[in-house]
Amino acid sequence: MNLPGESNLPIHLLSACFNNTSATYKFYWFLAILSRIETGESVIAKNDLFAEMIANSWFTINYFHISFGKQDKLQHAVEQIKALEHLTIDADKASIFKKLTLTTNKASLKELNYFNSEVPHRFLSPWFRADDMNLAYLQSQTYSNNCPYALYKDKIEVNPAWINYLQKNARVLKDFCYWNLAMYLQSKNPNVPDIPNKLIKSPIRKNLTEQRRKFWDIVLNELGSVDCIYTNSRLTVGNYAVEHFIPYAFVSHDLIWNLIPADRSFNSSKNDKLPNLPAYFEPFYKLQYAAKEIVQHQFPKNKFLEDYLTIFPSLENEHFNSKKYLELLQPLVTIASNNGFQFL
Repeated sequence: MNLPGESNLPIHLLSACFNNTSATYKFYWFLAILSRIETGESVIAKNDLFAEMIANSWFTINYFHISFGKQDKLQHAVEQIKALEHLTIDADKASIFKKLTLTTNKASLKELNYFNSEVPHRFLSPWFRADDMNLAYLQSQTYSNNCPYALYKDKIEVNPAWINYLQKNARVLKDFCYWNLAMYLQSKNPNVPDIPNKLIKSPIRKNLTEQRRKFWDIVLNELGSVDCIYTNSRLTVGNYAVEHFIPYAFVSHDLIWNLIPADRSFNSSKNDKLPNLPAYFEPFYKLQYAAKEIVQHQFPKNKFLEDYLTIFPSLENEHFNSKKYLELLQPLVTIASNNGFQFL
């Protein structure tokens, strides 16, 4: 992915900022700068940028449990600040940013200020030698080699030569940054699905009305009722929730092969916990198998049947069997557990 060119700016040096990264700081630092520039700021408080870094990475770390790597302190800072500031995992970016820019909690400020010694000057390393912090500050203040901002103790000042370019191309620059960040985090989480969407989406799930009405209601109407695999309570049409067997926060999709009817109160309490496969896989599979057979027989062109084809080559029973289903689910549960998801 190439950045838009500009004849009087060293765009190739901006691209080089993300070469050989060993942490996520530069990605989130640049995204923070772009966010403030979009609001019209050109003199930006460092604390605001550090707060933006925390806010932008909040859902990725707290909700989707993406690992940033052992050396990355941003993940540690987010986890500490969540407790220190009594913030929830579903707090929105605006409220996180406001909380952190107004905080007087010394422990929170320490977490934020850690990044001052790591990223503001190092981001400028393509323009000049930046490992010497004091020298980097001095060189940046003369906009050496047309670098994008000048560094001061508590703020940065965006180079006037860069402002129009950054404002005009903010969307493309963010996409470029997220693309590079996704590639970096995919290397840290090689078996975790849908990394790109877990960088930018908030944990607001779509309702599952269609899956209920056009798939599971058909099944329950045919069977009369089914037992909840978790509580053994009887479920009937109009008296059940559609739930993700493996948490949505991990799979990041609503495909029917991972959805089952469940007791409403249990579904509310399950949150993003993982099922214990030795206890729940067999009743889960039997329910899925019965559902597939019923819907396929009554409505062979039902669109939700196509969801199964994302994991099975066909809907024939030789492919749609217990062993193959378990072979799909077991590694997903293992990886999710390794990434911090808890079991029921």
